[in-house]
Amino acid sequence: MTKKVPFELPAEVVANAASGVLVGEFNNWNPEEGIYLEKQEDGSMRTELALTAGKSYEYRYLLSDGRWVNDYSAKTFADVYGYSIENCVIEVPEPAKKATAKPKAPKAEKAVVPVEDLTKIEGIGKKIATILNAEGIRTFKDLGKSSIKKLQLILDAAGSKFAMHDPATWPKQAKLAAAGKWDDLAILQETLKGGK
Repeated sequence: MTKKVPFELPAEVVANAASGVLVGEFNNWNPEEGIYLEKQEDGSMRTELALTAGKSYEYRYLLSDGRWVNDYSAKTFADVYGYSIENCVIEVPEPAKKATAKPKAPKAEKAVVPVEDLTKIEGIGKKIATILNAEGIRTFKDLGKSSIKKLQLILDAAGSKFAMHDPATWPKQAKLAAAGKWDDLAILQETLKGGK
């Protein structure tokens, strides 16, 4: 991946030079392949070069008056072995990595608690079924295991309008429903209705 890097030579360094080129490791130090510097109104010279990110490059400027000059705003310099000169060094940073969202852990599936239609039990309507569900009685099996006393306490806690309901036969009916004995349940319910 490449990154555009600006290079600038201030007017006081340019002085009377009419033009200049940027030369460095990126063009094998060949002045004929140098990157032309554009002279600005303030006398400075500038250019921009696409360089490979994550690498460092040594470079210098060659001006039209024959002077090799350094970029004095460079933060790093490298001695040239066997010469009393230094090259400027530019380090092209890696582009900032976008924060990648951590993969979300799969949601733990909630155990599906079956809710059976408790209104099939004689004496239980939709409102009472909702109250029983809220108390954890969701299936015929749950209802069959419940004591009459517990069911009466649930009804009492739900308010006076539920006081007239009698849960005495609900566990028995629920056991038949849980066992799938629908015919026996129907017979039982007929006797309950006839007894009213």
